[in-house]
Amino acid sequence: MCHSLLGPFAFGSNVNFVVGNNGSGKSAILTALIVALGGNAQATNRGSSLKGFVKEGESSADVSIILRNKGRDAYKPEVYGPSIMIDLRITREGLRTYKLRGKSGQLISSKKEELISILDNFNIQVNNPVSVLTQEMSKYFLHSKGEGDKYKFFMKATQLEQMREDFVYIKTTKHVTEDKVGQHSECLKDLKRKYLEKEDRYKSLASLDEMHSKLEELQKQMAWALVAEVEKELEPMKEKLQADTHSTEKYDEKVDEWKNKVEEAEKKHKQIQEQLEGITQKVKELQPKCAELKTEAQKRNTLLKASEVTVHRCKTNLRDLEKDKVQLSSRIKDLKLSISQTTGAESQARAARVEQIQAELENLRHQISTLGQQIDQYEHASTRATEEQGKIRKEHSMLQRFIDTKRRMLQTLESSRSNRLRRFGEHMPTLLSAIQEAHRKGQFKQRPRGPLGYLINLKDPELALAVEVCLKSLLQAFICDNYEDEKVLQGLMSKMFSGSRRPSIITSHFLRQIHDTKKRAVNHPDYPSVLQALEIEDPAVANCLIDQRGIESILLIKDRTEARRVMQGARPPTNCSQAFSKDGDQIYNNRSYTAEQTRANYLSGDVEEEIRHIQREMENLEAQANRFQQQIKRLDEDIKQNDGLLRRAHVNQKSTKDKATKLQLELTDLQNVEEPQSEDLRPLEEDLQEIVTKIASKRAECDEARTQMAELKASYEKAEQEYKQHKEHINNIAEEADSVKEDLSKTDQEVMKCKHHKRHYDEKRNSHLANIKTLEANMKTKEQELEASVAKATEICPQRVTVRRTAKSLDSELNRLKAKINTQQEQQGDREEVVRQYHEALENYKNMAQQMKNLNSFIKSLDSVMNHRLQVYAELRRFLSARCKYYFDSMLAQRGYSGSMNFDHKNETLSISVQPGQGNKADLSDMRCLSGGERSFSTVCFVLSLWAITEAPFRCLDEFDVYMDMVNRRISMDMMLKVAAGQRYRQFIFLTPQSMSSLPQSKIIRILRLKDPDRSQNNSQRSQEQDQ
Repeated sequence: MCHSLLGPFAFGSNVNFVVGNNGSGKSAILTALIVALGGNAQATNRGSSLKGFVKEGESSADVSIILRNKGRDAYKPEVYGPSIMIDLRITREGLRTYKLRGKSGQLISSKKEELISILDNFNIQVNNPVSVLTQEMSKYFLHSKGEGDKYKFFMKATQLEQMREDFVYIKTTKHVTEDKVGQHSECLKDLKRKYLEKEDRYKSLASLDEMHSKLEELQKQMAWALVAEVEKELEPMKEKLQADTHSTEKYDEKVDEWKNKVEEAEKKHKQIQEQLEGITQKVKELQPKCAELKTEAQKRNTLLKASEVTVHRCKTNLRDLEKDKVQLSSRIKDLKLSISQTTGAESQARAARVEQIQAELENLRHQISTLGQQIDQYEHASTRATEEQGKIRKEHSMLQRFIDTKRRMLQTLESSRSNRLRRFGEHMPTLLSAIQEAHRKGQFKQRPRGPLGYLINLKDPELALAVEVCLKSLLQAFICDNYEDEKVLQGLMSKMFSGSRRPSIITSHFLRQIHDTKKRAVNHPDYPSVLQALEIEDPAVANCLIDQRGIESILLIKDRTEARRVMQGARPPTNCSQAFSKDGDQIYNNRSYTAEQTRANYLSGDVEEEIRHIQREMENLEAQANRFQQQIKRLDEDIKQNDGLLRRAHVNQKSTKDKATKLQLELTDLQNVEEPQSEDLRPLEEDLQEIVTKIASKRAECDEARTQMAELKASYEKAEQEYKQHKEHINNIAEEADSVKEDLSKTDQEVMKCKHHKRHYDEKRNSHLANIKTLEANMKTKEQELEASVAKATEICPQRVTVRRTAKSLDSELNRLKAKINTQQEQQGDREEVVRQYHEALENYKNMAQQMKNLNSFIKSLDSVMNHRLQVYAELRRFLSARCKYYFDSMLAQRGYSGSMNFDHKNETLSISVQPGQGNKADLSDMRCLSGGERSFSTVCFVLSLWAITEAPFRCLDEFDVYMDMVNRRISMDMMLKVAAGQRYRQFIFLTPQSMSSLPQSKIIRILRLKDPDRSQNNSQRSQEQDQ
């Protein structure tokens, strides 16, 4: 633009003429009006961009328009007042800004949307050629000879074009919407599936909430259940303390009672002791005389025995002589008879045969003797081999059992690499597991302890063998608190050890502390007791070993010689019953025993060394067993050989004896008939006479010995009688002493019993008092625990809850519920995230479903509305076409023209035919056949007919009469003024280069004259002349 300043222009309320020569700024006014009221640069036909409207050398261009804002159609009168000021600024870059002000000039808004609202409210359409018709628009549409252009002008002027474009856009939008509906249907299925998945997880949160609520309730119950359990534990403690306090008097009475009994028993014991001492003194006084009498009796008994021997010897000699006498007499008699019966020849034959038989018998006897010696040798060898074989077999069997034992020990040690418990038996781990299970089920009042060797540890590993030999079978024993638990344990053992030896069970009440052994325990400065050498955590185990073995009074001395010196010296250690060396030797103060065991089986620390040692032992034993088997095999062969030789020797001996027996019988027969010689009788008769003399002498000697023996016997009996009487007297006194001793022993036992009971009750009273102190301390601790539990429970649940379940069952349920909650939380994830995802999925699904519903409803409604509106559009187009024809004919008739206007809506053409003169007298001609003025007049008639069928608050025409002659201009002007006079509520702005001096004087007409442009200064001055 080349204008620095145009205006201000005060347009009239009805007809306004802006006149001026070319270049004076008429088109600039129209351009400013279009741009300021929201039109674009193309609508002005003066440029392609807004920045072209800024004058060269300037940074911006400003336009200001004031709109009337009165009446019922006023726009926000309470905000803007009776007028609205629109200020537009266009920058060099082509940017424009609006400022909307009220009557007072106050800035109301700077948004273009507000301007559009104002234009819509006043129905201002600067792009509509009926409202604002520029020269270029007029040339393009009105003065064009194409029928399609005129039809487009009609459609644009009546806004039917806009409606059609809207319908096309709506149809396109509908197709796009239908495509989106198709796409969203698949998306909706996915959203529904996701929503259902999230809904399942969300619903599971309800159960999780229930579990949390239940967990909170269980925690409250648990808190008060613990309080109830502490109260329940405290109540029996109070009752027990009260009962124990009352029981203290009974213990005091018992201690006093047994103290008195001890004193009485000691007094009685002293009396009996004095009595016994008196009797003993009496016996001592009688003992010397008794010894003298005994010596005298023994002396006389010796003499008597010697005399009896003499008598017996005489009798024997006399009996032998008598026997010899009888034999000699018989021999003499037989010889005399034989002499008379035997002849000489027979005697020689018998003698020869006798010699032969005697020779044969001598040979046979020699063979029998040899065979007998051989049989004895064979029998002895076989017996010796059999005995040796039996011995070896026995040793081999024992060795095999020993190997099996070692093999089991090796298996036990190998399995004890990972489990030390298997050293005590392969069934021991199973047994302990069964005990644990039974204890868990409540079958035991107190869990049994064992094996005891598993529950003790050595401070010094070198003493393992000594302790093992000392404790022996106690290492595998179990201890029970009561007999009911023992029966249960016996049942478990019977299942585990059905065919093997069971561990022993010791029943003793379990105490919480180890026995006080200070008074009876050995305390050596250099050597420990068994109790001191062991580490025992469980008091029940320690008390059992103290009670069963007395380990507090047994010393452990590594060196055997030192152990004998300590135990068997002049002053053995106090309270020491025995000692053990590291080799397992057992030493008393008066004797000692060597251990059969050489290595520790249960308590050794180095398992691998034990395994290697046993493996070496087994190799040696198996080698020895192989040697035994070889010896047994060799002995079997020897025995078989000896048995064969023995059988042959027996057969030979039997046959030889049979021969010898036959010959002996024959020899006997021959000897029986032997004839004695007569000269043999004389010596025999002399011997007989000598024997008779000896018999008479011996009889006299025997009688004298009998007499002496009778005297000695009487003397011995007298001495013996005196001794027996004295001895009997001593025995009577001794018998009296025995009864006194028996009484003394009973009294001594009574004293020991009373002392034992007194000590027992002393210990029980001390233990009772200690238990009372412990119970008081425990009760105080339990009361503090109760206060803490109540405080904690109050924090969790201020109101106390009545609980009927145990804390253990509640704890189990709490753990299960927590595990279930954790599992479900791990599966579901974060609660807030699940809820958020659920609501998000639900919202997305609902939104999509609602969108689908709205779109389907929209498409359905759109179809209905579009069908209706298309019908209305066709009717409106027909109606507007008819009205346009009517007004066109009316306008032509004012000048005496006739014409026709034909609309072809299908082909979108508008044909106008005009004929000067009456239409019924002349033929119609196309507008192209008309002169320029006539054609311009026809165009004006066409524009006025469009004015009649359209609405606008103001209308602008730029140089509408440029192609008219004076006559047609005058007629056209009159017609427009007439139309304007009929529309006082509407503004008309006509831009023309004509002077308009011929216009009549009227209040509704205002003429704005522009000065001619100053081309030299490139500046336009404003000049306004106002005619009324």
